[in-house]
Amino acid sequence: MAATSTTGPATDDELPPYLESLGLPGLFDVHVHFMHPKVLAKVWAYFDSAGPKLGRPWPIAYRTSDEERVATLRAMGVRHYSALSYAHKPGVATFMNAWSTEFAARYPESLHSATFFPEPGADAYVAEALERGVEVFKAHVQVGEFAPDDPLLDPVWARLERHQVPIVLHAGSGPAPGRHTGVEPVRRVLERFGDLRLVIAHLGMPECEGFVQLAAEHPHVMLDTTMAFVDFWGDDHTFDGVVDRLVPLQSRVLFGSDFPNIPYAYAHQVEVLARLGLGDDWMRDVLWHNGARLFGRP
Repeated sequence: MAATSTTGPATDDELPPYLESLGLPGLFDVHVHFMHPKVLAKVWAYFDSAGPKLGRPWPIAYRTSDEERVATLRAMGVRHYSALSYAHKPGVATFMNAWSTEFAARYPESLHSATFFPEPGADAYVAEALERGVEVFKAHVQVGEFAPDDPLLDPVWARLERHQVPIVLHAGSGPAPGRHTGVEPVRRVLERFGDLRLVIAHLGMPECEGFVQLAAEHPHVMLDTTMAFVDFWGDDHTFDGVVDRLVPLQSRVLFGSDFPNIPYAYAHQVEVLARLGLGDDWMRDVLWHNGARLFGRP
């Protein structure tokens, strides 16, 4: 179906009326970061210094307190969002998960989120997290510098497969490649745990074509739109040949933003998706229905 308009919201203030024009109750964002303040400060310090590493500055657009950022999301019409942390070394996941549980209790519109790392005891604390009602996990292959098919993760993958709990997995080689990033390590995991509900973060950038193909091959693999197609990348051909392949995957593309760690207005992520011209029904599914269905929200 052709879109009514390929003009999306240019500013955050324009986002609520745009969602209303689509007949949506709001926005469902599966890729938002809320972390313990000490951890978030280190993440922001990384992005503050990322200019030389990435060849461009990376100003944090929403550098405010937790309370202010929650209010910002609400004002923009974001009804549900994840609160992702990601363990970057052994021994920190339980600390992060405890803070995330407290955050979920304070803000019930957020998804109860958690993380894990390939380490002895990972299966035990993942089991405890599931007992506490965790709804989504985040794992970051690039930052954690671990292999997705590390044998220490076998019991974790098996447990999450049984429970059918989604995992937002950053496995692509952006913004900088890692020793274990890319499609093949994830493919090896899926060869053994084929019913995992993986949400490939950032559309798998820059290996988008490979990760889109992986989603086409595995009916439980999903993709999130985080930072895909945005003008920040300039004249980037990463997405050549990908857009049309997102049409048959309409029910498995989820909206993600990377809020607050983005160097542009939040609404721009919606604007560039509308610009693709894939249709209002596609936008409705991506912006709301797919996330609501996956996480059981009405």
